Amino acid sequence: MYRFKSILKQTLWGGEKIKLLKHIPDAPSQIGESWELSAVEGNVSTIEGGSEDGVLLTDLIDRDKERLMGRHNYERFGHRFPLLIKFIDAKQDLSIQVHPNDEIAHRPGLPCGKTEMWYLMPSEDDAVIRVGLKKKITPEEYKQMVANNTITDAIAHYNVKAGDCFFLPGGRIHSIGAGCMLVEIQQTSDCTYRIYDFNRRDKNGNLRELHTEKAAECINYEVLPDYRTKYEPRKNQLVLLVDSPVFTTSVLDMDAPVSLDWSAIDSFQILICLSGEGEVQEDGGEWQPMQAGQTYLFPATTAKVRLRGNMKVINTYVK
Repeated sequence: MYRFKSILKQTLWGGEKIKLLKHIPDAPSQIGESWELSAVEGNVSTIEGGSEDGVLLTDLIDRDKERLMGRHNYERFGHRFPLLIKFIDAKQDLSIQVHPNDEIAHRPGLPCGKTEMWYLMPSEDDAVIRVGLKKKITPEEYKQMVANNTITDAIAHYNVKAGDCFFLPGGRIHSIGAGCMLVEIQQTSDCTYRIYDFNRRDKNGNLRELHTEKAAECINYEVLPDYRTKYEPRKNQLVLLVDSPVFTTSVLDMDAPVSLDWSAIDSFQILICLSGEGEVQEDGGEWQPMQAGQTYLFPATTAKVRLRGNMKVINTYVK
């Protein structure tokens, strides 16, 4: 198993929660994102600790191939790691945006679209998530609402708390509101179309560019009654949150030892510790410490993992 150095991103909208989560008081202020596992060009994760300290994730894939990725994933993605894992702390509202699905992304030659999910961590009492359309509109009506600053009237708003979960397939309009702290799991893509930015100006006094036409082509105009993921919390066992071709994600809220059997799953596995602390053991090896803010990557060859301690952990992989 491998743990990677965090890639911290200072943003105008970032807060202080990531510094507290990861116990890094000397980090700069306004950390909006911590990239935990990334193969994005220019932001590739490096192993932290052990004999392979400093090794790039991309070099690890080049070396271990299907032993790391899984046979099917290696055939499907090659040397491109398919997921990007982030912690996000929004002190201010983020822009309303949309990402293309795979089909639309392939048209201009992009490798994939951008489907993602959010799992809320302890956030401010008035934290809000905006996800999906709450009323039927046409692409032309959408453009008019952006132009006259009423597009937020068409988007569903949710007051959120720790444990809330949202699945965001490509095409679903969304925005992280002020006060939210969450973990984001997404396809490795940086294709984002900004729909609306509340008429804010950058440090030079300019309005940020909107991608109204491209976004209109990407938006899924379907209206659903509820965009939250429904699940039944249970102690000391994996609870499925999302089962999709892009990723399969579960949550584990534990206060007693837990064993996970991955022997029949042909994929790498990721464990993200959201809260608490404990230890993790891979295939009967040495116990390694695990605490809030840490992310571990396990190769596809890992058969069994044991966990002990008092923790909440996210598990994700690609079928």
